[in-house]
Amino acid sequence: MPSPSSWRLRLLTVAGSALAVIALPAAELLSQAPGTNDAASEPTLADAQYQFYSGRYEPAAATALAVRPSAPDDLATYELRTSALHFQIRRALEAQPAKGRTLARCAACARLMADFLSDTARGQSLAHAALKANPQDETTLFYLGKLDLNYVWLQLGTLGRKTGWGEYWEARHSLDAVLQRNPANIRARVARAWIDYIVDTRMPLGTRWMLGGGNKKGALAAVRAAADADADLFTRAEARFALWDMQVREKRIADAVVTAKVLARDFPDNEELSRFLEKHDRETETK
Repeated sequence: MPSPSSWRLRLLTVAGSALAVIALPAAELLSQAPGTNDAASEPTLADAQYQFYSGRYEPAAATALAVRPSAPDDLATYELRTSALHFQIRRALEAQPAKGRTLARCAACARLMADFLSDTARGQSLAHAALKANPQDETTLFYLGKLDLNYVWLQLGTLGRKTGWGEYWEARHSLDAVLQRNPANIRARVARAWIDYIVDTRMPLGTRWMLGGGNKKGALAAVRAAADADADLFTRAEARFALWDMQVREKRIADAVVTAKVLARDFPDNEELSRFLEKHDRETETK
């Protein structure tokens, strides 16, 4: 979740245990899995989440948008869709040759950027309005922080633009407020851990101080605990993708393989996980 400059933040997102479904026939499993509704079924946020963690970012964004008419003020749809749009932009940019890779040369990026910025602005506006009525609302504070971080990670990490500092501080303060009220909020712990990890590992010492400091060891401990916590499938997935990403960054490959195998059982269509595990198997065979 390119090699960023010292001013860049990165996101390789994101982040599980296997479903206890071994005894069911394969056809029945398929019919019950999230994201496998037939054409006549109404799309759900769970469908979009399953698509997202399967690495199918375009359908995830489309499904999140399709859910919105029935819940126009649900910040979860904005957070998930902006995440999916960001990863589409990143994939489109990575498909270009490394030399001369620019947003202007990305044919699909103009539309994706417009959608991303529109959803981000609308989601932030809804969150700010809700917080005026209830400044301590935990759910709204969390989604405002995540929307801000999605913007920061796109601008500073993927595009390398030195902007998004206002969103960075708003995200940090929002997530701190959530965790002060509810230290057990798993998603907020994971998002906050990413801030600590990236600031500590990617920023020079002076910049770390300017950004409020970071803590790599604390971040790793936080996501490891979150990955093992009792939570729903997608909350665990977010935590475990974060753990896998950090393990890869730290070159803890044996640990990363264990985490990737757990994730691959839950999301067998995720091609990034498949490529990682296949590469590890090939390297193991040649030793």
